[in-house]
Amino acid sequence: MKKAKLFGLGAVALTAGLLLSACGNGNSGTDSTDGGSSSAGTTAALITDTGGVDDRSFNQSAWEGLEAWGKEHKLSRGNDGYQYFQSSNESDYIPNIDQALTAGFQTIFGIGYKLQPAIKEQATNNPETNFVIIDDVIDGVDNVVSATFKDNEASYLAGIAAAYTTETNVVGFIGGVKGEVIDRFDAGFTAGVEAGAKELGKEIEVKNQYAGDFSAPDKGRSIAQGMYAQNADIIFHASGGTGNGVFQEAKSLNESGDKKVWVIGVDRDQSDEGGYTLNGEDKNFTLTSTLKGVGTVVEDLAQKSADGDFPGGEHTVYGLKEDGVGLTKGQLSDEALKAVDAAKEKIIAGDVKVPEVPESK
Repeated sequence: MKKAKLFGLGAVALTAGLLLSACGNGNSGTDSTDGGSSSAGTTAALITDTGGVDDRSFNQSAWEGLEAWGKEHKLSRGNDGYQYFQSSNESDYIPNIDQALTAGFQTIFGIGYKLQPAIKEQATNNPETNFVIIDDVIDGVDNVVSATFKDNEASYLAGIAAAYTTETNVVGFIGGVKGEVIDRFDAGFTAGVEAGAKELGKEIEVKNQYAGDFSAPDKGRSIAQGMYAQNADIIFHASGGTGNGVFQEAKSLNESGDKKVWVIGVDRDQSDEGGYTLNGEDKNFTLTSTLKGVGTVVEDLAQKSADGDFPGGEHTVYGLKEDGVGLTKGQLSDEALKAVDAAKEKIIAGDVKVPEVPESK
């Protein structure tokens, strides 16, 4: 298994200025262009999961990466350069890939493990097109690159941060859909909380619950409401657009002034989602965010395809050592930051092995 280095997680994942120029509700965004002409001699398309390119999380990070790549090479937004095809539900995956193929895109990205069967089928039937599956693995297909992340490592750091911040000694984890990928977030976070609690000589309860959906903010808010009511003061969500409801509930509680609660963001710096005002003072309740270099991977592989260097058939893995995942400084105290940095060094050195599956499984 080959491991790929990123060009630097901060290049895309931490860039606040790369905002979406259009977030259509249809299957694709074909209503605008950025101008210019193709200088890279290739085109690339992105097939979103059901959260869409404006989910403020996983899909959005991927689109920001493709958008950055396209703009850097003065490519048109559209069929002659780069584009996204938005999936409202799983039945849209194959039709969206078909649209991208018909439009002649040279490289097609499937964003999220749910697209694995569709990408495998279409890649097998279209061997001249380059495909990428993010967050899953497709073996034995020479025109597919599989890119996965050690989400458990970044989540472990989030757990350390939560342990060093909680005042109630109750924290929560909200997942989207149960499965191998979200298992890594769940397992890593819980292990990090336990390790931090041991260092501090105290007991911390972790409440875990799944929404069963990545695009249901109402469910996310309802679950968060219950956890905060049960004395949790920090919630880490790994639930895509469902997490927007977690932020909504935290904002409501914090603005009321009755209770201070925190949210740990996922996949990209979600500090923008944590802003609120209390007694005329601007504050922020996003404690920190786990980072996942989805956008950087999209940029990297789009360029490799453009250069005729596409590593088809390979599985690339991105963890802390490769700078493929990480944690933002956020609102963490100096003590918490020191503990996070120490844990990161131990993971990279191999002294700490972070579990990928929750203990209950």
